[in-house]
Amino acid sequence: MKFDRKKDINPKYLLLALSIICLILLFLSVFWGERVRPLREFVGKIITPMQEGVNDIGEWFGEKMEIFGDVKELKKKNAELQDELNDYKQEVDRYQAELQELEELRSLYELDSMYPEYNMTAARVFSTNSSSWFNEFYIDKGLNDGVYEECNVLCDNGLLGIVTESYDDYAKVRAIIDDRSNITAEITSTRSLCNVEGSLKTMADGYLLVTDIDKDADIAEGDKVTTSNVSDRYFYGLTIGYISEITMDSNNLTKTAKLIPAVDFTDVKDVLIITDRKQEVNY
Repeated sequence: MKFDRKKDINPKYLLLALSIICLILLFLSVFWGERVRPLREFVGKIITPMQEGVNDIGEWFGEKMEIFGDVKELKKKNAELQDELNDYKQEVDRYQAELQELEELRSLYELDSMYPEYNMTAARVFSTNSSSWFNEFYIDKGLNDGVYEECNVLCDNGLLGIVTESYDDYAKVRAIIDDRSNITAEITSTRSLCNVEGSLKTMADGYLLVTDIDKDADIAEGDKVTTSNVSDRYFYGLTIGYISEITMDSNNLTKTAKLIPAVDFTDVKDVLIITDRKQEVNY
C-alpha cells in the first residue's frame, strides 16, 4: 500500500487528536503531578515560545487591522474632502466667470458713456471666420434688434468695425483690420484728414497704416486718430487708435504713420452696436 503524501489531513481529526492529547496531559497532571513534571516542563518549553509567538502575531495582526481601519477611514474622509474641493472649484470657476462678465459689462458701460449722443445695443460674438484675428465674425443681434447693414460696432476703447450683413437674429461684422477696410479719419490734434488702411499683414506686427497725411500737418506720436465727419459709413469721433511712428513719403507731399488700434482684435467677446442711422444724426 502506498501512502498518499499529497492527501490533506482533515482539520476535524487534527483538532480531535490535539484535544485528546490535552485531556490526557491534564489527567496525568492531576493524578501523577510529580511523575509527569519533567514532561510538563518539556511541553512548557515547547508550548510557551509558541504561545508567545502566537500572541505576538495576534498583537501584530490587531495593530495592522487597526491601521487598516484607519486607512479606510482616511480614504473615506479624503474622498469626501475631494468632493468638497471639487464643489469649491466649481463655485470659484462660476464666480470668476461672473466676475469676468461683470468686467466686460462694465467696460461696455464705460464705452457707452463715451458716446452718449448715440443709441446703442450690446451683443455677443458667437462665431468667427478666423482663428487668429477677429477680422470677420458673427454677433447674436440682428434686424429684430435694430441692427442693420453699416451699423458701426465698438469694443474696448474704440471702433471695432461695421456690420456687413444682417439677418433676423444675427449679423456679420467686418473689423477695421480686415484687408478690405479703409476709413476716412482725422488726427484730432490738428484735424488733419487721413486714411486708415486695414491689413492683417501689418496687424501681425501690431499696427495699421495711416496714409495721406498732409506733409505740413504738425502731428506727433501718441496723437489720437478718430473717424472723420466726411466719412460716408462711420459716425464722427469714434476712436480708432493712436499714432506711433511717422515717416515722410517719397513724393514729399504726404506722410505715413503707424497706428496702434484702440481695440484688441485677438479677443473679442462683447460689443456695442450703434443703432442710429448715420444720416439721421446731426453734428
